[in-house]
Amino acid sequence: MFELPWLDSNTPLFPNTCQALDEPNGLLAAGGQLTSQWLLKAYSQGIFPWFSEGEPILWWSPSPRSVIYIDQLHISKSLRKVIKRKQYTVTFDNAFEDVIQACAQPRSNQPEAGTWISEDIVQAYTQLHKEGHAHSVEVWEQDTLIGGLYGLSLGQLFFGESMFSFRTNGSKIALAHLAQQLKQWHYVAIDCQVHNSHLATLGANETPREEFEGLIRQYVCNTPDHWGNE
Repeated sequence: MFELPWLDSNTPLFPNTCQALDEPNGLLAAGGQLTSQWLLKAYSQGIFPWFSEGEPILWWSPSPRSVIYIDQLHISKSLRKVIKRKQYTVTFDNAFEDVIQACAQPRSNQPEAGTWISEDIVQAYTQLHKEGHAHSVEVWEQDTLIGGLYGLSLGQLFFGESMFSFRTNGSKIALAHLAQQLKQWHYVAIDCQVHNSHLATLGANETPREEFEGLIRQYVCNTPDHWGNE
């Protein structure tokens, strides 16, 4: 019987990602901590936490990985028209805590499903934001937050975590503006973690784990963070 590796809480040492399970896809280990040290180590190896409240911390490295290459983001004609109207204001890092709290709310079409963004997750990523690693995109209708997303920036990759919409296209507007800004900062790709049909419509590719880890080695390891660098 397979036993999931349990991580010591003191040192962020993860198993080789080739040991991740096929079912459920990418489950690698349990335990550890949600400190900045653990999270930054995890992302630099293509690993991220994903678990429900009341569960131990679970660490994942799925294959294939869902990746949007900056030049391949698909923006529909209808969304382009919405963006051109400029009826919304888009900001970066102006309301990180509001964005992550909005992402933590149950989806209106699945209110019974709850959310995986627990208070522990909120605190951990808010701390990463204070340290300059986690970032948010906010979409405003006048003074009302109507959409956004958050994630981590390492090197020339952005690791998307979650997004939300309180109005039609709110999260898509955030993603389009993020991609435009990341292109100016010479980023290569946005990690979307687990592939789905919605991400596919935005241009996400199903990328084998080995290829994704190659991106990390080339564009994260020993590469300074490009966030805000013209």
